[in-house]
Amino acid sequence: MKNIIQIKTQNKNYSIVVEENSIIPFIKIEKKSKKKIFIIIDKKVKYILKKLEINKNINIIKINGSEKIKSINYYWKIISLLLKLKIDRSSTLIAIGGGTVGDLSSFVASTILRGIRFVLVPTTLLSQVDSSIGGKNGINTPNGKNLIGTFFQPDKVIIDPKVLYSLSKRELKSGYAEILKHSLINDKAFYKWLIKCHRNILDLDKKYITKAIVKSIRIKAKFVHLDEKETLINPSSRAMLNFGHTFGHALETMNNYNTTLTHGEAISIGMAFAAKISYKIKNITEFEYNKIVGHLKIIGLPHHDKRINSNKIYKLMQSDKKNTEEKINLVLLKKIGQAYFERGLDKERIKKLLN
Repeated sequence: MKNIIQIKTQNKNYSIVVEENSIIPFIKIEKKSKKKIFIIIDKKVKYILKKLEINKNINIIKINGSEKIKSINYYWKIISLLLKLKIDRSSTLIAIGGGTVGDLSSFVASTILRGIRFVLVPTTLLSQVDSSIGGKNGINTPNGKNLIGTFFQPDKVIIDPKVLYSLSKRELKSGYAEILKHSLINDKAFYKWLIKCHRNILDLDKKYITKAIVKSIRIKAKFVHLDEKETLINPSSRAMLNFGHTFGHALETMNNYNTTLTHGEAISIGMAFAAKISYKIKNITEFEYNKIVGHLKIIGLPHHDKRINSNKIYKLMQSDKKNTEEKINLVLLKKIGQAYFERGLDKERIKKLLN
């Protein structure tokens, strides 16, 4: 069954297609245009890569997806290669891989020749439900994650749930963290359904995983439609999607973007952190807080990290793009299913709330 979700923004409207076995047929249709096609693909997506390599008329760039590729040096390497291959403004760039491949490729597509046609084919659960929606891209710096980037909506997104069968349980759980986030910030009924059906989702039962993906996309699409470039400060703000991310991104930076924590695991710890503050300021009950943390434990996602250096973490949190001046702005829960923006938290207050 094909699910098509329409994304509407000020700059561009496009469709996200969720359908099994949809990737190769889509590329065959693209080839008929007779225009140059360039594909940046993660080497780990082997069965798609094997089918693509048969095609002589497609320029394929194979990379190893990880946070390490989200750097100025790697960005310049890809730009230089594409220019050497005579990419032009009528060309299409297709990114096939997880979130890091999509982030880098989107930044490349938005800047090379001042922007070219771009298609995203996310192949991890995390990228299917989160980073492929909404047009954000970015590369990392020693000062923080995604501090260089653009808002650049793709022309199309193709999602094949079947590619998830090649993922490890750890990667699936990492993606599940973002699905859980969407429920916590916007849909209590969806949260209750996840509590009940998480095993079916992580076992990749076709009916359940498709519903979880489509529902997550619809929630994120709603925020993107209302606030494409994160300019609002009300409950409709796209910033609500950053629940758990201020702390999570700081953790990733502290770990130098290595494999100690996946992105989803860092966000899981960040959500537990934000949920605890939400409980301490009496937005949610102790029972609700414990249920969130308990669910993370059941899934096998972390909710704390003993190695955290509070002074270093706070300094890194200050680099977050949502902050103003010296204080921290955090997305917290007003209640289960509704997030809001808490502004101006200082170091001492955060420490006090977490003790």
